Amino acid sequence: MDAYLLWPFLDPQNKSSSVVTPDLNGFVNGAHIESLTITSLPPTLTPHFLSPEITHFMATSTAPNHHSLTIQQDPEENAHPNPPPGPDPDTNYSHPNIHIPPGPSRFVNRVRKWVLPGAKPMPLLISIAAGLIIRFGVPKPAALSNRAWQLLAIFITTIVGLIVGPLPVGAWAFVCLTATVVTKTLLFQEAFSALTNDVIWLIVVAFFFSRGFVKSGLGDRVATYFIRWLGKKTVGLAYGLVLSEAVVAPAIPSSTARAGGVFSPVIASVAASSGSLPNDSSAKKLGSFLAMTQLQSAGNSSALFLTAAAQNLLCIKLAQELGVEIASPWITWFKFACLPAFVGLVLTPLILYKLYPPGIKDTPDAPAMASERLKQMGPVTRDEWIMIVTMLLAVALWVSGDRIGISSVVAAMLALSLLLLSGVLKWDDCLSEKSAWDTLAWFAVLVGLAGQLAKLGIVSWMSDSVAHGLTSMHVSRPAAFAILQVAYFFIHYLFASQTAHVGALYSGFLGMNLASGIPGKLAALVLAYNTNLFGALTHYSSGQAAVYYGAGYVSLCDVFKFGIIMAIINAAIWIAVGGCWWKILGLY
Repeated sequence: MDAYLLWPFLDPQNKSSSVVTPDLNGFVNGAHIESLTITSLPPTLTPHFLSPEITHFMATSTAPNHHSLTIQQDPEENAHPNPPPGPDPDTNYSHPNIHIPPGPSRFVNRVRKWVLPGAKPMPLLISIAAGLIIRFGVPKPAALSNRAWQLLAIFITTIVGLIVGPLPVGAWAFVCLTATVVTKTLLFQEAFSALTNDVIWLIVVAFFFSRGFVKSGLGDRVATYFIRWLGKKTVGLAYGLVLSEAVVAPAIPSSTARAGGVFSPVIASVAASSGSLPNDSSAKKLGSFLAMTQLQSAGNSSALFLTAAAQNLLCIKLAQELGVEIASPWITWFKFACLPAFVGLVLTPLILYKLYPPGIKDTPDAPAMASERLKQMGPVTRDEWIMIVTMLLAVALWVSGDRIGISSVVAAMLALSLLLLSGVLKWDDCLSEKSAWDTLAWFAVLVGLAGQLAKLGIVSWMSDSVAHGLTSMHVSRPAAFAILQVAYFFIHYLFASQTAHVGALYSGFLGMNLASGIPGKLAALVLAYNTNLFGALTHYSSGQAAVYYGAGYVSLCDVFKFGIIMAIINAAIWIAVGGCWWKILGLY
């Protein structure tokens, strides 16, 4: 059983007590437990079953009506050497309110247990079937080699798997990479060539850098200062949070880290002080507005700086692989993004204030609360000063690196080295940053496969085919550009990650733009900016969307509703403001 599934027990002295377990998903002697909910913890269970060593248990159903559970400690895992006195874990405790719906037969359970139990069967079949259909069901174009077509089939399997999720992303990427080597589609050196990619390592190092920013408390301090300065009105409070994220964005290159590590906790604290609680009707007072505003503004913050989001760096690398060179990428990115992103950041709180108004319009206590919070924090700590200096050094090197011969990844490595030498970060902090290592694994696979697809001619063939189709329909160049951008944007409803979207589709769509005669730099940058703007479409479209939805202040309906509304508004801002700005700067 999963280590997270703790304490599924009943109180032997109070038969009316509730089962104590998180959402328990598993098979219990032929019965499938769909969901058992935490309600209360019987006091008599505390001495024995809350022991930290006891985390794995077996559960079997003994009653014919499936209303009784036998709970046993798993003898093979985490056995408690000297169990303290408590209820007998081998005793059956019945509970009339437990309902375990009939599930699959024992035969089906045994099949699931022994046949690839680590993978979800249906998503696995769908993913493999997609690749097999391409490989054997679709005629190979004469312009492509068998090796190229086989690689495309494996790539399709990889992408479908990223969408339907038979395994965690990193694990699935590794399985598909292994398939390319086993089938001799790629040599080992070709399959793992992207592990030396400088952009991928820049992303990994940036995750560690952002951890230091959160760990030191500097992010929390910056957000609190903005609340003190702008927090007297609810809309001012929203602006304080939005602008503080824009300020820290270049130093925390993960919108998920910014949301989960800095701004979601701040929003929860401010909302609670105003009587606005998550998963409650009072959420509409303040928390809903602040969470929605922060979610919908995060895309503009991420689009403002090259180093504000991992997918930005990946876009630049993939563009380079297709021959689109962007000189001084940090400066170039910011120069073209600054005006439309700034306008978007300014207008988003105002628009949501009208469309999604908070119940509380004034927050006179927020500045005082922020001041009190700053007093509790005390003066700026040594670690925070080191983070400030390191952040400024890194940004300076990212801005001027090309002129002095220091690449972006070397600048990030230098910043990380300073944090390690100064003790702001420990190596264990880096080792525990699972998202960084997971990103290294699956980014390397996607970038490597995308590079090999381009090398074997798949990308150019697809681009030429689409361009020929658009030409045959007499579609003008601006219309082709618009069609491709809109398609790239709304396909994101099928993805649960912005970076996965980039790895799967960016190269192909950029190639189609190039084949349609769109200027390379324009196509590459607009697609990259686009990637940030669709991060708030749904509750699963990005890490930050999951964080703010999971905080409990916004409903699923509201996320989808305002996701599409603000997507259209942001697109209009970037088309109108960005289009004029780019024309002035000579981008097209």
